[in-house]
Order: sequence, then C-alpha cells, then structure tokens
Amino acid sequence: MKFSTKAIHTGQTPDPNNGAVMTPVYLTSTYVQDGIGKPRQNYEYSRVTNPTRTALEECLASLENGKHGMAFGSGMAAIDSLFHLLKPNDHIIFSRNLYGGTYRIANFIWKDFGITFDFVDTTNINEVEKVLRKETKMIFVETPTNPTMEITDLKLIAKFAKKNKILSVVDNTFATPYLQQPIDLGIDIVTHSLTKYLNGHSDMLGGIVITNNEQVAERLKYFQKCIGGILSPFDAWLCLRGVKTLSVRMEQHGKSAMQVAKFLSSHKKIKHVYFPGLKEHPQHQLAKRQMKNFGGMISFDVGSLANAKKFLAKVKLCALAE
Repeated sequence: MKFSTKAIHTGQTPDPNNGAVMTPVYLTSTYVQDGIGKPRQNYEYSRVTNPTRTALEECLASLENGKHGMAFGSGMAAIDSLFHLLKPNDHIIFSRNLYGGTYRIANFIWKDFGITFDFVDTTNINEVEKVLRKETKMIFVETPTNPTMEITDLKLIAKFAKKNKILSVVDNTFATPYLQQPIDLGIDIVTHSLTKYLNGHSDMLGGIVITNNEQVAERLKYFQKCIGGILSPFDAWLCLRGVKTLSVRMEQHGKSAMQVAKFLSSHKKIKHVYFPGLKEHPQHQLAKRQMKNFGGMISFDVGSLANAKKFLAKVKLCALAE
C-alpha cells in the first residue's frame, strides 16, 4: 500500500453497524464490559485506549513503517515520555541545534531528576563518539534541525547506537514521514509534534512516539495509562482528517520553499539562507539521499536583531505567531 493510501485508510474502517466511512469522535470516558474483567476489544477506560486515538496511532505508525504508535496531548508530552525510559545518572547525547522546548525540558526538568546530557554536532560522527560514556543510554537527533536546518546522517547514527547498545531517537517533525522514514534507516524511536505538518491546520496540539521496539512500546503504553497525558479523541480526529492530505501538502511545501529560498539567497539584504535544498548547504547531498524533497522550512539571517525586528514589523501576509 502506498503512502497516500495508508494515510487515508490505515486504522480506519467503515462502522460495522451503520456503514459510516469516517472514524467517529468517541467522546466517552468508560466502556461497557461483557463481564468482570471482560472488556470489548480491550477498551476499558479512555485514558488507556480510545477508538479514535487508536485509529490515529495505527495510521501514523504505518506511515513511519512502525508497529506501535503512542499519541500524547502535545509534542512535548511525547518527548517527555521518553525521559521515563531512563533512570537517574543516565546520559543522553542530543543534537546541538534542536527545538527550544526539547532543550528547555532537558535543562530545567530532566536535569533535576539526575539525567545528564551533552549537546553536540551530530552531523559529525566523530563529535558524537567523543561524548559517549558508559552511562550513555540514548542519542536524540533532530533532522532537519529547528531552526538552522542541519541534516544528520541517520544511517550513521543508527549504526553508532546499535554498536554501543543505546536507544536512537529522531524528532522527525520538520521532515514528516512523507519525506523521511528514520525507522527504515535503522532508528529505534521516532517522535513528532502532530501540531505542525501532520495535522497541518493549526487547530490542535498533539504528539506521537512510534517504534518497532516491543519493550519500549510496552513501557510507553503503560506510561500513557499511569500519567494520562494522552491525546483527546477530538484532537485525534482532527489529525486523522489533516494527515489525509499530507503527501500533497508536503510536495507543494517543498516546491514553494525552494522558490522562496532561491529568491532570498539572491537578495542583497539577506546575509545567509538556511535551507538544505540550496547547493551551498553543507549537507545538501545528504539531504538529497535521505529525504524525498527538502521540506518547507527555511531560516534566514537579515544581519542584525534590529533588521529582524524591522522585517517582522513590515510582514503583511505571514502571521507573527509561534
């Protein structure tokens, strides 16, 4: 089954009672059981499982060629769940440039629980190897990075992780599974903010963790049950709707971004453009091999903070919003 077909159909079947094609929003907290300890289709309580959430988890896992998907109430809730795979004194290797929320949760939350970490240039495997220690249990990579658009060779990272018996994690938010499928490259765990491209409509928050590792999946599902930071049925339904058009959106994003990047790179007032689709990008060739296209995210330098503020004050079409 091809990608676009999986996005439309996986995890979603017509209602057997009335034939409704679309997955309903199952707004229920509890489920009738057929007897003590006899739930129907393993549905007991919506903190644990919910049919709408299950449909989304199965759909998104299939897009990453993964077996297990665990959906959370935000991208950061999904990332925080990974912390619970670790214990005090464990060590994480992070990409040096990554989403500010990930940096914040590591420095101001995980650190207080005894987790240690290093932020390194994961585009250089030699730099990664330098910070490896016996306490290292995870390497967490973002590619492309937010906001500097660095590209890390995921096959090398997967090989490094397997050699040293540590978990490899990729935040695939900027690429989406349409452009890049880290599990196929040997990565253990993939995470996304559903809020961005996967939903695509700026009307919900969500996150997901996807893996083929049975032990990791079991731990994270138990974490969902115990902590309850799960995705709501309505937000799951919104994302199911949004992901159906992911392939056509990502194709257009890539085409539009390339045009904008070329325009900016030739503009006399732009100091630098960060976009892997440009030939001068240091990881351009790697991006060509690893990604289906170069994505829709661009960063650029206008020379100073004052110029940046002036530029943003004059923007008419794009919203100044986080």
